[in-house]
Amino acid sequence: MKKTVILLLTICTTGLLYISCSSNDSEQIPQTDVSSVGASMAIDATNEMDIKTGLFVSTKSQATTKPTETAPGICATITVSQESADSYPKVFTVDYGTTGCTDNQIARKGKLKVTLSGPITTTGSKMTIERIDYYIAGLKLEGTIEYTNTTTVATVPQFSRKVTNGKFTDLSGRIYLNSGLVTVKQTAGVDTPFVLDDNVYEMTEGTHMVTSPSGEILTLTVQETLIKKYSCEFISKGRLKVQGGILNGIIDYGNNNCDSNYTYTNENGLSFNLAM
Repeated sequence: MKKTVILLLTICTTGLLYISCSSNDSEQIPQTDVSSVGASMAIDATNEMDIKTGLFVSTKSQATTKPTETAPGICATITVSQESADSYPKVFTVDYGTTGCTDNQIARKGKLKVTLSGPITTTGSKMTIERIDYYIAGLKLEGTIEYTNTTTVATVPQFSRKVTNGKFTDLSGRIYLNSGLVTVKQTAGVDTPFVLDDNVYEMTEGTHMVTSPSGEILTLTVQETLIKKYSCEFISKGRLKVQGGILNGIIDYGNNNCDSNYTYTNENGLSFNLAM
């Protein structure tokens, strides 16, 4: 049995979810459970967007000594702070303003504080992203992302992505707490460190947890390697195991196409086609 739900980045803002069915079956998973799946997907997507922003500004800005600048492809004002041109830590403040601006049709406002302990291509270096009164598409995001270079084989760069004190507030004011740790390997674009568009990343293992407003915890674990292309805003392939409440199933991201589509299949066979 298959049903269809549309989940824009604002999916979790609407109160959703009365599931719209492509069949005449009126069976549905309770709203709170499906909303947690949607919240989890939105949280993961926005985490990836913020890491992408951090990589972008740090890579594009590292050759400049200007204290304030804008970077092509990003609407924010970027302020760079460091003791000298070659010193670390290096701090970027990415300021989208109090009224916001739009990158790639995605509205953002507030600030991201991106701190590099060293060049992110160097083993042991850490990029820390802090959100300051920060919103994507009207969704308030809080917490810290730590992206640490853990490479042991030079030809296969590896990173850990840790989220702490994550807090996702939808347009209805509902709050989803979140945290997690995943391992990321770069599998393409290694030979062009200052060109990001050819980078491909694989999330090989890890878990993140989302706590709903009611206190119910949803746990999502990498079951099959997730593939994320820098040039695409969405995960394009791989599977997550989902457990929590009455949910026990699999999220499948598809066949490596750059699109927002994915499928959730519960253990009882109920399957949903969704889009971020």
